Amino acid sequence: MTAERPAGAGAAGTPAAEPPAQRAGRLAAQTGERGRRPVRRLATATSTAAATATATAGAGGAATTPTRGPVMTTAGAAPGRPAPDSRRRGARRFAGAAPGDPITARILARSARATAEGLPSTPPSPHWRPGEQTLRLLTVAVAAAAAALATGHAWLLALAAGPAVLLVLAAPGDSRPTTLATTATVTPRRCFEGERITVRIQVEHDGRIGPLDPTVVLGPGLALEALTVRPAGVDLALRADSWGRWSLGTVDVDVYDAGSLARRTLRTELGTADVFPVPSAAGLTPIPVRLPERLGEHTTDHDGSGVEVIGVRPSVHGERQRRIHWPSTTRRGSIQINQFAAERAADAVVLLDTLGDVHDPATGVSSLDESLRAAAGLTRAYLRRHDRIGLVAVGGQLRWLTAATGDRQFYRMVESVLEVRQDRAHRGPLLPQLPLPALPRHALVYAFTTLADQRILDVLGRIGDRGNPLVVVEIPVGEPSVEPGDEVGALALRLWRAEREAMRAALRARGVPVARHTAGEALDLALAPLLRRRIGGGVR
Repeated sequence: MTAERPAGAGAAGTPAAEPPAQRAGRLAAQTGERGRRPVRRLATATSTAAATATATAGAGGAATTPTRGPVMTTAGAAPGRPAPDSRRRGARRFAGAAPGDPITARILARSARATAEGLPSTPPSPHWRPGEQTLRLLTVAVAAAAAALATGHAWLLALAAGPAVLLVLAAPGDSRPTTLATTATVTPRRCFEGERITVRIQVEHDGRIGPLDPTVVLGPGLALEALTVRPAGVDLALRADSWGRWSLGTVDVDVYDAGSLARRTLRTELGTADVFPVPSAAGLTPIPVRLPERLGEHTTDHDGSGVEVIGVRPSVHGERQRRIHWPSTTRRGSIQINQFAAERAADAVVLLDTLGDVHDPATGVSSLDESLRAAAGLTRAYLRRHDRIGLVAVGGQLRWLTAATGDRQFYRMVESVLEVRQDRAHRGPLLPQLPLPALPRHALVYAFTTLADQRILDVLGRIGDRGNPLVVVEIPVGEPSVEPGDEVGALALRLWRAEREAMRAALRARGVPVARHTAGEALDLALAPLLRRRIGGGVR
């Protein structure tokens, strides 16, 4: 089987020939401790998905020395619209690119403000306009001339003549370009969380130009690691902090003429990038009682042509001689043949609960992030066993993908849910019906949910009525904290716990196992108890 990877995906220094499954496993091992904290406090539901990541800091320029520091990113806000406390968050997203000179510091400060406030909807003026140096010289000349007229001192006119002479000497003449354009090259357009995205902006012109002064407006889920201004272009190094299909943002480049007297602004749209989640560490693949009649790697209780011996039986005419079990044959006095277990493939479906995104403020863990990372790890484990696996995302717009196998299925499944954070406008009280092709017959369904919305029980009940075996993987969201002496808060906490325990009890009463997955731990720890026996389903 040929391993397939996203076009251009890969961090700097990663071999191009590394298979995508191994690469995802390497990234999962590097970030396996993400989100692990001993204390949990109030878990609050938010309408936008905010991700807390670790930033790699580097000085702006060609040579940088990376350091580590916390960076808060706004992962759910629409580009160009400030989120709550957006000024502070916008500044922190540029804190990783430590300025190496005052000019770079000024560019980063202006870019942080523009990211927090958002660019105006109108495009910049396509005409030349006076630059800051021209305005300063004209201000000095006008002020000196006005002072000379007001006081009657002729020597003050010398102060006005000086800036005028400088303006004449710095005038570029006919060398000012008439055609200006920018081209942006983004590499890669598809990557994993924590990897670097390189942006190279080139300014094309037909004359002489002076210095460039860029303003960078980042999209959500990104942080700036390095910024370099070249004589005819700008280079950016961005880091993808959170999974999703993000807009990379916009760069406004102020192009000055050769005398730095006039400038034009060129706006460059960077487009979008697909950021894949780092799969959680997972290798266990529980199987249901019934399996499709397809060859695979899961051992069943039925007789077949596998490799695991489950017993012996008397020989019949036409048996192969190499299948004779000689110890039993000698002991019983008749030819005995090895009996092998049939090996079949499994069908699985991952069901994602995207009805809400709950954040734990004590740990900064997002339930939606952890659900998709755990689902990606489980998907990779089943695909390694050559099983078929599909996807259903419940919440907002119903997204589903039919079960298939192969490395390409992993990327298709992740791409189908990259836009779930933009489904906030499609929330409603009623959930759509699950289509029949989304749940193959006897397919094992894994539901990743926080059990925070009663509507998910209705969806799980429909799956149980269809006869599919079901496993619920609960993503913890932390407990509300109660102040000492707050009797009302203590009562509310008891009701909150009772409601969640009632949901677990309702599922277990229907024979649905509930596995609890803790953020930062391997998914195998939650799925290991399911290996004691095969998972049964209803009858339809």
